[in-house]
Amino acid sequence: MAYLLEDDIRELVSALGDNVHLFTGRRVLITGANGFLGRYLVAFFRHLNSTTLAGPCRVTALDNCLTSGKRPDEMQDDPYITFVEHDVSEPFELSGGVDYIVHAAGIASPHYYRKFPLETMDVSSRGLRSMLELAQVHGAKLLFMSSSEIYGDPDAQHVPTGEDYNGNVSCLGPRSCYDESKRFGETLLRVFHENYGVEAVIVRPFNIYGPGLQRTDYRVMPNIAECLVAGRVVNIYGTGRQTRTFCYVTDAIRGVLLALLHGRSGEAYNVGSATPEISMVDLVAAVREQIPMSGLRYQIVDYPHSYPASEPMRRCPDLTKAYQHLGYEPYVEFTDGLRRFFGWAQDTYR
Repeated sequence: MAYLLEDDIRELVSALGDNVHLFTGRRVLITGANGFLGRYLVAFFRHLNSTTLAGPCRVTALDNCLTSGKRPDEMQDDPYITFVEHDVSEPFELSGGVDYIVHAAGIASPHYYRKFPLETMDVSSRGLRSMLELAQVHGAKLLFMSSSEIYGDPDAQHVPTGEDYNGNVSCLGPRSCYDESKRFGETLLRVFHENYGVEAVIVRPFNIYGPGLQRTDYRVMPNIAECLVAGRVVNIYGTGRQTRTFCYVTDAIRGVLLALLHGRSGEAYNVGSATPEISMVDLVAAVREQIPMSGLRYQIVDYPHSYPASEPMRRCPDLTKAYQHLGYEPYVEFTDGLRRFFGWAQDTYR
């Protein structure tokens, strides 16, 4: 995969240690396999098969390519990777068995889930139920890629936010098609686990970024990178004082894989980075500092119609549970991650 950094994949494999051998001879189904995180997962298994595993891990990769673009050519020539262009919200029959299912399908960019609200809701309801039923039939373990958005806009007492926080979310707000569908999906998973014995775990990612994010994703990191390359002023929505923590993609994928292998069934785990918590204005300044001679500038503007308002003022994870249950903690320093992503973007977005 041309746009993925091989160093990233090697670093990921090394950080997982002996855990990678648990995939020897296994069969994995990945939905959303042509998306940002899905492609990293597929690249991870390709690397394992070619360098590490005693017996290959066979991967079925599903994606309807609605927001991810054209079919991935690099998945077509691998004997252990089968790409299927399919909408996971529609029934899917799997030939052969499966040991692990990663339901990574979803429309995570606010620009696109505002454009495709029903499709956004379907993938975490109909799509997830279809995958849970597959897991039930085949005795597979399922991981649902939920979102930190399920917490909504927490008050100061719940930042950093732990998995036991119930959330402050509007079911009628401009982001509700995404937030509420993820919340519904978590409940659906818990019902399948408790009532039908399905082994399933939830991951709640916090603001993941890295090489592979599309230029037209419209979230803050690719938006800044696109403006950097084009020499345009960055539009920052709202006040610019809203804060986030950002997690580099290899750290996020490691958390996902640790939860898939070792997460306790029916439980949810935050995956992200707890520091630094940085405002959008300060994020632009940090990029300007790490990418010399960029001349990057910003302006504060109102939310456009294409991008939903009512975003949380703060978002920062409490990673205590993920550390205690999974041994998860992020490794990539924020400044290092910025240099990796914006260095890649300067080459790729041109």
